[in-house]
Amino acid sequence: MALREKTAREAAAPEVPVHSVALAAHIGHTPLLRLTRVTAEVPEGVTVYAKAEHLNPGGSVKDRAAWSMIRDGVESGRLRPGMTILDATSGNTGIAYAMMGAILGYRVALCLPKNTSPERKRIMRAYGAELIETDPLQSSDGAQLRAMELASESPATYFYSDQYNNDANWRAHYETTGREIWEQTGGRVTHFVAGMGTSGTFMGTTRRLKELNPALHAVRMQPDSPLHGLEGMKHMESTILPGIYDPALADEEVEVATEDAQAMARRLARLEGLFVGVSSGANVHAAVRLARTLPADSVVVTVLCDTGMRYLGDTFWEEGDE
Repeated sequence: MALREKTAREAAAPEVPVHSVALAAHIGHTPLLRLTRVTAEVPEGVTVYAKAEHLNPGGSVKDRAAWSMIRDGVESGRLRPGMTILDATSGNTGIAYAMMGAILGYRVALCLPKNTSPERKRIMRAYGAELIETDPLQSSDGAQLRAMELASESPATYFYSDQYNNDANWRAHYETTGREIWEQTGGRVTHFVAGMGTSGTFMGTTRRLKELNPALHAVRMQPDSPLHGLEGMKHMESTILPGIYDPALADEEVEVATEDAQAMARRLARLEGLFVGVSSGANVHAAVRLARTLPADSVVVTVLCDTGMRYLGDTFWEEGDE
């Protein structure tokens, strides 16, 4: 039988390395872990689970969205051979882009606040990404504005994936994270708690879970002030709102102080053996606080966003006596 000739789009597409197929297969499908020691004060019959997203190949939940946006860019023809992947990031999505760009053969340019943790910047540079540092006082908003400027100035050079406004971001979680949580809890999940940066994890996961169970109670978590130490999280009232963000999806909002998030990150390491970052600590703090108020048979699920290895330079790890 004669071989089918390649279409024009297929002929123009970059050759995909074999190990990229293995990478795609290992993004997602993360364990759902029951927390038992940091939940000591939770009423009997209430369970709290955490989705171990720090076990993704790139070390964070952002692997899902980055892969979805890159794949969408290639399939739509907007990301072509020779172009540079460009976006604004607080670190985790940038690390995912840098890793995937190295595998697929694309250059990567990342706009990020100058005060992004040194560990994250070193990882991005190790993968070969170009870092464009922006005013730390403007936080992620400044990085986003700079990325928009570069994309506008050189549209033929950059594939601006624009994670704050790209529907492929939240769709990654609608298609995978939400479905996985439903299957891993046997459909018993009653409450979902997650913090928001781009809001993709919360939006996509909540949409899928509410389709499967309209009674699901979705809680969005955010820092308790514009000036906070929860890298990757946004205080929505004081920032540029992501285009993919829909406040109507949340049934409740809770705020978490940086110190409480740090304390929970320490507790997770010392009591549960889970070395995760500060945003994970904030998510778990909010989930446990909620669980203390719930009736028996409630099942609360939250997200461990990234590995604690990206926060080793922070001094809070030596504090406290959890």
